[in-house]
Amino acid sequence: MISVIIPVHNAEKFIEETVASVRRQTYREWELLLIENGSEDRSLEVCNRLAEEDRRIRVLKCKGRGAAAARNTGTVSAIGRYQCFLDADDIWKEDKLEKELAFCREKGAAFVFTGYEFADENAKGTGKIVRVPETISYEEALGNTTIFTSTVMFDRKKLPLKLMLMPKVASEDTATWWQILRSGYTGYGLDEPLTLYRRSARTLSSNKLEALRRTWNLYRKVEGFGVFKSLRYFVKYAVRAVLRRL
Repeated sequence: MISVIIPVHNAEKFIEETVASVRRQTYREWELLLIENGSEDRSLEVCNRLAEEDRRIRVLKCKGRGAAAARNTGTVSAIGRYQCFLDADDIWKEDKLEKELAFCREKGAAFVFTGYEFADENAKGTGKIVRVPETISYEEALGNTTIFTSTVMFDRKKLPLKLMLMPKVASEDTATWWQILRSGYTGYGLDEPLTLYRRSARTLSSNKLEALRRTWNLYRKVEGFGVFKSLRYFVKYAVRAVLRRL
């Protein structure tokens, strides 16, 4: 079974469409954990209705705030051998789980990810596709923006729980990939765009200056790098981030 974890915070506008992309999956043995995280709109009402429609969907409330707390709530509650994250406004292509699971098993991997396509606010693909390498190491990931949260899959039998739990820092997802790779695991990339990454002006990750600031803080405060070492990786990251969005 695959456990799919979606943090839900004021996601009323998109969550139904996102959940529909999970329900359309050709791979059917999944559970979906909707982690309600302090929404002030009708998100909880929508999630509860979706859970009534499909017994594979569970709605959980997060005690803390923020994406890291929500995803960690899902991680400790998941029962599947495999685990995926999906942001509440992104869309999976219908064969995403089937193809990624087959790839994960083929590689005997603990940690895999796929390519993806940028989409507009209406989830229409823009044609801008992010390609991913066959493998990625800790050293390579420090200067690379390739791994996107909604494309990741873990084998929970091969990864210890402490590595799957996200630290409560800004850019917690990137920090998690680094902590896994730093522990000696290799990330394997399936170079197919199986996710639509919806971008809108209000999305935090669409704020380029904020993204750069958060990444700099990861180097300095989470990885503990000095200024010059941080700058070396930061330049690589910034160049690739700009090229990825052109």
